[in-house]
Amino acid sequence: MTHIILLEDERLLREDLTEFLVNQGHSVQAVGSIAEFESGFVPGRHLIAILDLGLPDGDGMDVIGRLRRDNLRLGIIVLTARMAIRDKVAGLQSGADHYLTKTTDMDILAATVDALARRLDLGGVSGDWVLDGDQKQLVAPGLPPIELSAQDYTVLKAIFDGQGQSVSKKTIVAALGEDFLSYDLRRLDTQINRLRRKVVDATGADLPLKTLRNEGYQFCGAVAPR
Repeated sequence: MTHIILLEDERLLREDLTEFLVNQGHSVQAVGSIAEFESGFVPGRHLIAILDLGLPDGDGMDVIGRLRRDNLRLGIIVLTARMAIRDKVAGLQSGADHYLTKTTDMDILAATVDALARRLDLGGVSGDWVLDGDQKQLVAPGLPPIELSAQDYTVLKAIFDGQGQSVSKKTIVAALGEDFLSYDLRRLDTQINRLRRKVVDATGADLPLKTLRNEGYQFCGAVAPR
């Protein structure tokens, strides 16, 4: 799980990007202005910044310049509507690691984030996530246990048993004792969303669970099931 700060002033796009990146297993803080970025950015915690350039209170290029002058260990991805070659050159010269336009496919953004995280050696979560079958609890690294319902536990157990690999929705539905052909997959989507909210509400941490489009789910944290 990589901690990302996202600076995008268009609310709907900001919400869509945040949801997508969280579904990729990342922790995302989303802000809509340079002022919000400067008050919310935490060096050493946020390890990748995704920045728009045309902002209501300034130019994202100036933000990049300030970040680079501070010599931070930080990956920077520009995501902008500016498509001219001169703008891309300026963005990269100012210190961005990657320059993407808003026409870029979301899967390209996800791959760019993952590649940058690997290059910066940021991948993974410090410590193990523990799934306790006796107590029906999930324990995030260094945080208090989270009480799970029987369905919560069953879903997470099926995903944890994947040992970091993709687990299909069919496998999870079978673990729930349901018939896949008659099962409404929206129920599983709702279950996963509730789990994400439960973890955030209980601990402030994001569940490092990656949604694999048209496939299933992948747990991206280090796991020590009991």
